[in-house]
Amino acid sequence: MSRFPTSPCRRTTLLSALCIALLGTGCAQLPGQGSSMRAEARLDAARLAEIDRAIQGSIAARRLPGAVFHLERDGAVYEKAYGRTTYEEGATPVTPDTVFDAASLSKVLSTAPSVLLLAEEGKLDLEAPLVRYFPECANGGKETITVRQLLTHSSGLPAGLPAKPAWEGKDAAHLLACTQAVTHAPGSLFRYSDINYVLLGQLVERVAGMPLDRFAQQRIFAPLAMRDTGYLPLQRMAAARIAPTRRGDGTADAALHGDLGPGQLLQGAVHDPTVRRMGGVGGSAGVFSTARDVARFGRMLLGGGELDGVRVLSPESVRLLTTVQSPAGLALRGMGMDIDSPYAQRPRGTVFPVGSYGHTGFTGCILWVDPQSRTFYVLLSNRVYPDDKSNVLALYAELGTLSARAAGVTAQVGAQAAAPPAAAAVK
Repeated sequence: MSRFPTSPCRRTTLLSALCIALLGTGCAQLPGQGSSMRAEARLDAARLAEIDRAIQGSIAARRLPGAVFHLERDGAVYEKAYGRTTYEEGATPVTPDTVFDAASLSKVLSTAPSVLLLAEEGKLDLEAPLVRYFPECANGGKETITVRQLLTHSSGLPAGLPAKPAWEGKDAAHLLACTQAVTHAPGSLFRYSDINYVLLGQLVERVAGMPLDRFAQQRIFAPLAMRDTGYLPLQRMAAARIAPTRRGDGTADAALHGDLGPGQLLQGAVHDPTVRRMGGVGGSAGVFSTARDVARFGRMLLGGGELDGVRVLSPESVRLLTTVQSPAGLALRGMGMDIDSPYAQRPRGTVFPVGSYGHTGFTGCILWVDPQSRTFYVLLSNRVYPDDKSNVLALYAELGTLSARAAGVTAQVGAQAAAPPAAAAVK
């Protein structure tokens, strides 16, 4: 696999030489907040301006305080930071180096690829029942749940672990997950469930013999040079680099965010309350990252599991992660990535075809990849600041469509009908 190509600058100047040396992808306009990489001609400047206006409009409407957007097609790159980390006067400007809580992007950046790596090595069987690895979970109709069904959200388990009665720690989370009963026969229903990925994160730890955060760091983040990505970010960096997610209000926090006092800022601790109770590391959430790091992951997927001469996943693992692996008749999911579930329609927009794939995160994050055009985009934001009440779904749909158009992707007539049928993709 050849090294990922760089975008040529328009003139050979000292600035362009420096930006190629430092960024390797384009020409830096200005350092710091609002900086962007000048895209090649094949990225549509008018559409990029529309993307800017869409994000800036959401900031002006206080739907999110700040964000970083990254669009890429075969070496042409556009990246820009917007807004500030909070709405308060004098708040820190967001820059491309701002670290965000990636929320459920953790499922596809860390957990699912970790499971697939262990399967590559023959250490676990994707078709095996969960109880082969966790005999203690053999109750409540879970006896036939397979690893595949956990990965594709077809296990029949509830959406999340209950918050009451109060509990704390990974062992308590595991016990609670193992006491949950299925609501539908495994393989018969699509339900997006954090419990699936809590169990998968624990499966990685049991099979690999090390914590999930260490396994992901050693096998995914470090090889990909995702230098700002990982769990428990306060162990590696100052809180000032991290966009905060919540302020305690003393009311709603009592049920869902009991460890947040009135006015207390959640900055550098995972927003997801279940994973925060687990100590900050979980299969369903906990990863913090930058848009540039997430872009490296997207590039690796388009490279068939390899980036800059370093192989992270096998082509087969990339296929399992990103193509339809769900039971016939259910929402189209890979073993990690969303392809055509109700959650996919907005980030995919109206132009990227079914067969493109990606994931979102509750905090306001997107990774969406179209392998056909070799295009992907990333949005990282903290739309949950200060109280989880903001809704950015309309922005997701706008960015999905504008990203495709800016990259020159054309809508595929009949693309949905051309999507691979679930039954044919399951092996």
